[in-house]
Amino acid sequence: MTTNENTSTASGLNPEHTPRTAWAELAPDVYKAMVRLDRASRGGLDPVVGELVKIRASQINHCAFCLDMHSKDALAAGESVQRIVQLSAWEEARHFYTPKEIAAIELTEAMTVLTDGFVPDEVWENAAKHFDETELAHLVAAITTINAWNRFAVTTRMVPGHYQPGDNKH
Repeated sequence: MTTNENTSTASGLNPEHTPRTAWAELAPDVYKAMVRLDRASRGGLDPVVGELVKIRASQINHCAFCLDMHSKDALAAGESVQRIVQLSAWEEARHFYTPKEIAAIELTEAMTVLTDGFVPDEVWENAAKHFDETELAHLVAAITTINAWNRFAVTTRMVPGHYQPGDNKH
């Protein structure tokens, strides 16, 4: 693991790692397409549900960059620290979320961890009970999009911690 030698360790924290590459600068058309996909996918989705989905997928994918970004965005939008923290253990903390949010979180997990098999019918049917067809289509798109963002960020080792809410106005 490489580290950023310019980062001060006076605070006693470990130094930041260095990103592997500046993929967005090297593949600007891909980055711009992702930004457009991101914007389009959340068009018909409740912003609270959207942030919960982004945070949960990022937890599963171990994407620190996206966790940093979307936790900050959620907090800036009024989400509680408690709901963000409990999201990693939502099955034991269901009482912090609405049935609609739980359906979105379940679908996020099923779509994110495809190595466990197909998205179970009962997960899909539960989501379909809480989201109309247009919302459900946008939810699937939002989950797919955050998984793609996670893969870019994790693979290129994007550095978390510097994002400020509103930095990405896509």
